[in-house]
Amino acid sequence: MPISRTRKEELVAAYRDILSQSDGFIVVQTQSLGVSQVQGLRNALREHNGRYLVAKNTLMRKALEAADWVVPTELLVGPVAIVFGGDNMPGVSKALLNHMQEQGFEERMQVAGGVMAGDILDAEQVEAISKLPTLDELRAQLAGVALAPAQGVVNALQQATGGVVNVLQAYLDKHDDKAEAA
Repeated sequence: MPISRTRKEELVAAYRDILSQSDGFIVVQTQSLGVSQVQGLRNALREHNGRYLVAKNTLMRKALEAADWVVPTELLVGPVAIVFGGDNMPGVSKALLNHMQEQGFEERMQVAGGVMAGDILDAEQVEAISKLPTLDELRAQLAGVALAPAQGVVNALQQATGGVVNVLQAYLDKHDDKAEAA
């Protein structure tokens, strides 16, 4: 049954909305996944702010054009699903590839490529992105860099106060020894 024009416009608008909240997406060619398998994948991606969507290729192309994204025409062929990266493309791509491997989906799902930062990616580039630090890992690294100077100041203050205490203790010990000798 064909989709009405109104429904097509709604879908294009929905795809554009998702694109506006994403830093990239991955195109996955799929074959015969069950509802529970797709739901498990959606849950794994959701933990990383990702989203799995089976989209109509022509409507996805229109949404990409309307949102001024590069259109990977060669990737949007046949039965595909789109995995949106949200604000964490490395984490989402890592979650996708890990889930596919853990569930043994390699035969029924293949990464065709994707789009990130205005560039069309092939499957190998998507895999390379999955090896980049995730957003949370980058935040932890930045926090460590930001805290390192503060830790240095704390250590310097502890050493300085420790030195003063040692000098005072030596002075007191010296005077206690003189007092006992007298």
